[in-house]
Amino acid sequence: MKTTALALATTLFLVPALADDHLDRMAQEHRHDAPTASPAATMAPRGAVEDSRVAYATVEGKPITGFLARPKGAPAGAPGVVVIHEWWGLNANIESMARQLAGEGYVALAVDLYEGKAGATPEEARALAQGSQGRTAQIEDNLRGAIAYLRGTAGAKKVGVIGWCFGGGWSLRTALLAPDQIDAATIYYGRVETDPAKLGGLKSPILGIFGALDKGIPVEGVRQFEAALKAAGKSAEIHVYEGADHAFANPSGGRYKQDAAEDAWAKTLAFFGKYLR
Repeated sequence: MKTTALALATTLFLVPALADDHLDRMAQEHRHDAPTASPAATMAPRGAVEDSRVAYATVEGKPITGFLARPKGAPAGAPGVVVIHEWWGLNANIESMARQLAGEGYVALAVDLYEGKAGATPEEARALAQGSQGRTAQIEDNLRGAIAYLRGTAGAKKVGVIGWCFGGGWSLRTALLAPDQIDAATIYYGRVETDPAKLGGLKSPILGIFGALDKGIPVEGVRQFEAALKAAGKSAEIHVYEGADHAFANPSGGRYKQDAAEDAWAKTLAFFGKYLR
């Protein structure tokens, strides 16, 4: 009953998933972008990787398929990571990021919150993100299924979550949705929460990656998020990169900033290494 109440409370204070003004800001930030591969998405994994399509959840009676990448010959109990796509959807670039995590020793499950759809233009991506607003309960079921798959079918003893942009906001929400099941959460320029009371149920440490030039996720809000986490007594590392815009580490866009992206990725691997291994 306590878990149900927490999940319900989490849903209530985080609805709607993306307010229209936030979508407007995201559309403005992405107006010249396209889901084309950046250097971050084309790098080969450091270790040998095997991957496959897997049905990891059932939502409203429909099986949901994602992309699973794991280290070749991964030992039982290898840590898992839920990988949440940007507003573009689950595309080849996000699959590549999952493969990179697998090359570092993680069983990475790239989820599909759009259930088979993906955007090729900012207009299509906005429509998909907007459509998700009325499907909060379904997306939460989707993510619960992903966690259960990693802990059950994949046998992960610890599970983290990572997301970019749209997925960054959902990374935080996943940590709040399943506080006893998530051991570390990484947020790349995703929507944040600034009320310490609403962060009270959080149990996992947080790594936040943001750009100082981001008008979609303004620095003032990031600093309020950081202060709220501190006020709530939560473990958090928040990094704001000067000269970096929204989506600067984007695996599918035109704003890639190499120095900041590489440093953020190194911090991501160190963070997951600390809390998932």
